[in-house]
Amino acid sequence: MMVTRPIGVGEAFELSEEILKKYDELNTQKKTIEKELNQIKKQIHYCLDETFGKEQKGELKRGSYKVQRVIRSTVRYDEEKTVNKLEELNLSEFLVKKPDTEKLEAAIKIDLVKGKDFEDCKTEKLTPAIAVKEIS
Repeated sequence: MMVTRPIGVGEAFELSEEILKKYDELNTQKKTIEKELNQIKKQIHYCLDETFGKEQKGELKRGSYKVQRVIRSTVRYDEEKTVNKLEELNLSEFLVKKPDTEKLEAAIKIDLVKGKDFEDCKTEKLTPAIAVKEIS
C-alpha cells in the first residue's frame, strides 16, 4: 500500500492516474465499510432493544469489549402548526422573522425585485466536491 504525505498549500503536486485510482479504490472501500458498519450497528441496536427495551439506555460486555447505548432526545415543532397556534394565542414574540430566500431569489430572477438592492445582504458559500470514477 502506497502512503502519500499530505500536500501543503502552494506545494507542487502532480495529479496522476495512480492518485485518482487510489482515491477511487479507497472511496469504494469506504462505502463498503460504511455499509457493513451500518448492518452491525442495526444488529447491536436489535440486541440492546431485546435486552433493555426499545429506545432504552443500556450496557453490555462481551470479552474485552463493551457496548453502551445512550438515548438522545431532540424536540422539533411542526413549523406551520406552531406558527398558527402562536398567532392564535397572540404570542407573536415567540415568532422569529426570517426571509424566504427561495422566493427572494425567484423574484430577483424575474425582475420583480432588484438584485442589487440585496447585494449587501447576500453571502454565497461555495463548497468544493470531487467525484472520481474509473472510465472504461
